[in-house]
Amino acid sequence: MSSDFESFPVEDLRELIRYHEHKYYVENQPQISDYEFDQLMVKLGQLEAAESQSPPVDSPTQRIGGPVVENSRGTRIQHHGPMLSLENTYDPEILRSFDQRVRQALPGQEITYIGELKIDGLGVALFYQNGYLSYGATRGNGQFGEDVTVNLRTIKSIPLRLKAVTSEPMPDQIEVRGEVFMPKAALDLVNQQRDANEEPPFVNPRNAAAGSLRLLDPGITAQRPLDIFLYHLSFGIDLQTHQQSLDEIQKFGFKLNPYNEIHTTIDSVIDYYHRLCQIRHTLDYEVDGIVVKVNDLTQQRVLGTTAKFPRWAICCKFPASQVTTRIERIEVQVGRMGILTPVAHLQPVEVGGATITHATLHNEQELIRKDIRIGDQVILKRSGDVIPKITQVLPDKRDGTEQIFRLPDLCPDCQSPIQRSENETAVRCVNTECPAQRKRRISHFTSRSALEIEGLGEQIVDQLVEADLVKTVADLYQLQMGDLLGLEKFAEKKAGNLLQAIENSKTVALPRVLFGLGIQHVGQTVAISLCENLLSMDAIMEATTERLQEINGIGEKIANSLVGFFSRSENRNLISRLREAGLQLAAIEASTTSSSDRHNFFVDKTFVLTGVLTTMTRAEATQQIEDLGGKVTGHISRKTDFLVVGESPGSKQKRALELEVEVLAEADFQRLILR
Repeated sequence: MSSDFESFPVEDLRELIRYHEHKYYVENQPQISDYEFDQLMVKLGQLEAAESQSPPVDSPTQRIGGPVVENSRGTRIQHHGPMLSLENTYDPEILRSFDQRVRQALPGQEITYIGELKIDGLGVALFYQNGYLSYGATRGNGQFGEDVTVNLRTIKSIPLRLKAVTSEPMPDQIEVRGEVFMPKAALDLVNQQRDANEEPPFVNPRNAAAGSLRLLDPGITAQRPLDIFLYHLSFGIDLQTHQQSLDEIQKFGFKLNPYNEIHTTIDSVIDYYHRLCQIRHTLDYEVDGIVVKVNDLTQQRVLGTTAKFPRWAICCKFPASQVTTRIERIEVQVGRMGILTPVAHLQPVEVGGATITHATLHNEQELIRKDIRIGDQVILKRSGDVIPKITQVLPDKRDGTEQIFRLPDLCPDCQSPIQRSENETAVRCVNTECPAQRKRRISHFTSRSALEIEGLGEQIVDQLVEADLVKTVADLYQLQMGDLLGLEKFAEKKAGNLLQAIENSKTVALPRVLFGLGIQHVGQTVAISLCENLLSMDAIMEATTERLQEINGIGEKIANSLVGFFSRSENRNLISRLREAGLQLAAIEASTTSSSDRHNFFVDKTFVLTGVLTTMTRAEATQQIEDLGGKVTGHISRKTDFLVVGESPGSKQKRALELEVEVLAEADFQRLILR
């Protein structure tokens, strides 16, 4: 893309950005690189800031507004017509009975059906006034829904302004309905962040979507990769068929599911059910069945509704990804924050294409509530086809040998008394010297999202702690060759590689060091925000709760956690030792390194960025490269010198390997910048 947009009128630039948003988020056919899109957004922000009036509400810069006012949560909005539930069946042969009822009510008429995937997300209604998004609401009780407009605006596949259809006038008002969901791959990344914050993971994409859409801070919602498929035009345009309404929805710029199909016989519908059931596990979003609808809207009105269900539609659900297995034993794991978590060891069983041997039981209250016992037969489900979860105990299958299990009164690892609190469900070992906590803290520090010390997995961490070689993460930097050669399965080459990886980690940027410390509630996003604002570990250590809360995204809970952590002498001593070891404790922006060697490495080199960078934005990485004499492009070619790879890289990595372009992990890229 050329730089012609520099001279664009501001409204033309908005329209260009809307076009590229639609190509990327709705059609999945991006035409420019992420960097080029970011530059468009930066330029638009600059132009709007120079204007005397506020940007229009449909400007791409206005997707994220201010936080939801807490006392406004729960505001109800009445839908244009009820959002009814659907009659459900798990037997595709029942669809024949549905077809018979439809044909009996419409004798002699030609019937066509539309089959749609039933997305397992959160149903919403979107209302547009004169083409602009006015408000959006959840399904609620079917008559009234919860106002979630501010958060819906952050979903980039929802147009803030409808695309104009040149042959038809823009309707004054329309209401459309769809299902907000979180892709499965995105759920994994979100749960990694929640785990880092000592928050319980979302058990499935539907819970993740619902929880994200109801957050009080739309800035956090915007960080959650939510998406939407539209399935219904409920108000505003008179049409003849449901297919026509879907066509209109698509013309206005909405995203439809690609598996919608028209069928002229119920046999064809049943075949559609079986075909989609076979491929459901390959989709990157959770589905739990198909929805069958009579296509003709006049016929829908004749068929009408019951008090609960439309007579012109039915949902046929897929078999659940669940099986029956047995709990062989329950053990207690101690996390890095001291939380005791019961984990069920299961009789191995295959579910959803994977062999499952373990399932978390979450906490003591969960054990009691479900009356889970050692030896129980249980129903196991892979929630979202991802996380194994025990959904039900089968007490009728007990033979009397089952054993009630309760968390112990002493930590299973260090034998210290555990602490129970009325204010939280977690049961904790409060001994910070507990070996189990120590192992998990070190594992967190060395993980990919933190210091990324290659070759230092949990088993080796366990060996180091058990051999009394490492008590804190600072001890890693004191290890010598002789220390490692005394460990099981350590030869000189393996020991040398590990020592080099530890040495390399000293150049990791400050946000990852801060995240690696494992401070409660300080995840990757919070760590980056802190470092961008305070610029050094010393400044973060000395910041008051008041100063911390001035930073966007830092609330009282996070501020208190930080101040509490750095008030303890052992933690301040740890930082001193890490500084002495040579770790980077100043943010990139505050770094004064600018050696000629470093510049000579970057000058005239061509870089491409792919995946999600965890320590800086793409714009920041691009600026770093350009400041050092390099350039960034959006496409891999034989002229590309380096591909910088973040999390969840796409096809560019494969292309780089084909062209023998050197691939740099994010940590390697940081080391080059900081050397």
